[in-house]
Amino acid sequence: MRKKVKDQMLELAEKLGVPVFEQISPLNALQFNYLRTIDLLPEMIIMMRSLVAKEAFSFRREPITVIKNGLLFSFQNVFNDGQENVADLASNLQQERSHVRITPLHMTSEVRFAKQAHIKQITIIIEMAYLIRFLGKDRQPFGYLFDAESTFWIEEFMSPEIASCIDQMLNSSNTISFPDLFYSMKALELLYFLFNNLSRRESVSHQQVTRDEINKVYEVRNAMAASLDRALSISELVKISGMNELKLRKVFTQVFGKGLYAYFQYIRMEEAARLLREEHLSVSEVGYRLGFSNLSHFGRLFEEHKGMKPKKWSSQNH
Repeated sequence: MRKKVKDQMLELAEKLGVPVFEQISPLNALQFNYLRTIDLLPEMIIMMRSLVAKEAFSFRREPITVIKNGLLFSFQNVFNDGQENVADLASNLQQERSHVRITPLHMTSEVRFAKQAHIKQITIIIEMAYLIRFLGKDRQPFGYLFDAESTFWIEEFMSPEIASCIDQMLNSSNTISFPDLFYSMKALELLYFLFNNLSRRESVSHQQVTRDEINKVYEVRNAMAASLDRALSISELVKISGMNELKLRKVFTQVFGKGLYAYFQYIRMEEAARLLREEHLSVSEVGYRLGFSNLSHFGRLFEEHKGMKPKKWSSQNH
C-alpha cells in the first residue's frame, strides 16, 4: 500500500508538471491516511488527501504547468479523517485553523511541514477561462484573480456552507452514478460559496506581493493568534513585519481580507466559540481567558460575530 501511494504521488506530480517528487525521500516522511484524485483535465483536477508528517521538512514547489493559466484553491483542515479520534495520536498532532488559500499556478512556493503536522486538503486546480465561463459578468470584482501575470496569495475563512459541501464530497458512495459529473458539480459548488465569501472581503487595491512579504504577514498573523488575551500594539506588529505601517496594513488586508484589528477580533471570537463548544467552559471563563475584564463587552462582541449571545450560542452548540 505504501508503494502504491508513492506511485500515485509520483504519477500525480508528473501529470501536474511539478518535479517536486523526483526524489522519493520527501514521501518517506509522510503518512497518507487518504488520497484520491479526480481527473477532469484539461479544465480541472480535484485532489482529496489526508496526511501526517512524521518528520519536519520542506521543499520548493515549482509552478504547476498542466494548465497554462490557472488557479489553485486549497480547502484546508475542514473534515475529520478519524485521526482526531485516536487518543494517542490526537494529542501530538499539529493542525492549522480551517481556511482556504488561493494562488496562481505559475507561483513558486516553499512548502513546509512541521513534525506531526496534520494536513487535510481538498485542492481544486482549474483553468481560468473555464472558471470565467461560469462567473460571466460577475467576475469583475475579482479581476485580481484573473491577471495571468499577477502574483498573489489569498487566504479566506472557512464557512459552514463550504464545510457541508466538502462533507458531501468525502462521504459520497464509491458507487455513485456519474462520478465525474458529481465531483465537477461539487467543485463548482465549493467555488460558488467561496466567491460569495470573497465578495464580502474588505476592499483594497491589489498589488503584486513577494514571497517575503507573504511570509512576514503570516508571522504577524501567527503572533496575533498567539496573543488572543492581549491585542498587540501596531508598533509591535510593525516590528514583527519589518514593513512600515501603511505597507503592513495593505498587504495584510490583501492576503487575509480583513484589517489587523478586525482580523484579531474575528479569530478571538472563533476561539471563544471553540472554547464554549469543545471545552465546555462557562461564558465568564471564556471571556476572562481571552482577556476581557468587561463581560458585557465580550457578550456584545460575540453577538456581533455569531448572531446571538454566547450563553445561547453555547446551549445550541453542545
